[in-house]
Amino acid sequence: MHDLSNFMMASSVAVALGIALGVTGPAIAAGWMISRAMDAVSHRPEVEPSIMRLLFIGLAIVGVLALAVLVIVLIVLFNNPLLEYLLR
Repeated sequence: MHDLSNFMMASSVAVALGIALGVTGPAIAAGWMISRAMDAVSHRPEVEPSIMRLLFIGLAIVGVLALAVLVIVLIVLFNNPLLEYLLR
């Protein structure tokens, strides 16, 4: 039983680290993209609609990456295949 509690604690810590690291990358990328888009609009305001369209597409892709990380980490947390092996 002691192994089970250690395993669940290690799993929870791994999930927390996975979420933290998996969301940090997309957050940095989103900030960088917004910064570059605003810089581009300030230099060439006439192309603002196309820049904003591309920015929103890029932000949607980055958001999907963050959601994918969250889904994978939650699957590992609640449906861990190693837990069945440990319970045998």
